[in-house]
Amino acid sequence: MADKCDLCLLGLIILSSLLTGTSGVNVFISSGENVSLSCNNALSDCKSTTWIYYRLIFLAGVELITLGIKNKDTERHERLSLKPDCSLNIKNVTEEDYGLYTCRQYVNGQKQGPDADVFLHVLHVSVSPSSSSSSSSSSSQTEISPGRSVTLSCQLYSFAGFSCDHWVSSVGVELLWVNQAGVDLKTDSRYQISSSSDQYRCIITLTTTLLNEDDNREWRCQLTHRNQVKTSVRYTVKYSAQADSTTAVNPSTQVIVISVAADAVLLLALLWLICRKRADNKRGTGDSAVKDENDHKGTYETCPFLPLQEPMIMMIQ
Repeated sequence: MADKCDLCLLGLIILSSLLTGTSGVNVFISSGENVSLSCNNALSDCKSTTWIYYRLIFLAGVELITLGIKNKDTERHERLSLKPDCSLNIKNVTEEDYGLYTCRQYVNGQKQGPDADVFLHVLHVSVSPSSSSSSSSSSSQTEISPGRSVTLSCQLYSFAGFSCDHWVSSVGVELLWVNQAGVDLKTDSRYQISSSSDQYRCIITLTTTLLNEDDNREWRCQLTHRNQVKTSVRYTVKYSAQADSTTAVNPSTQVIVISVAADAVLLLALLWLICRKRADNKRGTGDSAVKDENDHKGTYETCPFLPLQEPMIMMIQ
């Protein structure tokens, strides 16, 4: 039921809605959250409600809900649901969910009244793959280590595809990297912050070299509209367990181990000398018969002092 000609007016509708707020509703949301898109033209029940999704890459809109029934042929149908007031609920929003959502009413096949348009803008943060042991991810925590350079990319996905400068100058929407106290990190020379744009995104990146004290430090990509915070994405530095568990041997521990080993060697040597002395004395006082008998034999003496499992037998020459 979606009209292909609707795409011709989308650019003007988006710009008008952003500048005046009178045609369509703008919703800013962070990836990973749930969102509910209002249907302001709903009739008495949702059996007449159709939700249509537009992206510039589509030649026509995609019907997500048709006359109150969810279309199960769409890839994300499991994350979609229709609320009792005909609002469209989207669970676990991803950056791929940005775009224009139109709530339209049909009765007996005839379109009823004006459309209710909702523009969904999605804020998403990813970490550069080269900055982490894991792949690029929107997770708020990534295993990284001190001494490495990390680059965080904060991206605002929008159907409008405005540049960052246009968002600021014409719409009053701005992206900022701030610390836990809400201070703009542009004021700290330790961080390199830059912005860029492509067809669908305004991108602001933060690059810094991690310090030991950055473990569990939080940075936020914050979206403001006319100086009011609309949404933000938190990123928490979490050093890898391997980096945390890699510890050097304590020098004092090494000294203790060496000292104990040296004492043990000295003790064994002392005991051996005592046993040897006892054996020599015994040989010197033996009778001549025994001496003659042992001229060509060794005399054996048990040394009970050495800490072995069996008494140590020492041969007397």
